[in-house]
Amino acid sequence: MTTERGFTMFDHDRDYQVVLNDEGQYSLWPGDRPVPSGWNPDGFTGPKADCLSHIARVWTDLRPASLRAAMEA
Repeated sequence: MTTERGFTMFDHDRDYQVVLNDEGQYSLWPGDRPVPSGWNPDGFTGPKADCLSHIARVWTDLRPASLRAAMEA
């Protein structure tokens, strides 16, 4: 079942963690699952909506780190 905001009923019962890769890209990952290779926790955990708000606050430049470095060189 999907709500009007696009969340399933299970999204509200699960904690997520915010993960970050070497390119400075952020994503969500279920808090009860091991983080996949190439990703590291950024330290923020909580409900999906809170994690998405955190990502919106901290990920202000969506370009991969390698592209930012190349453009600055």
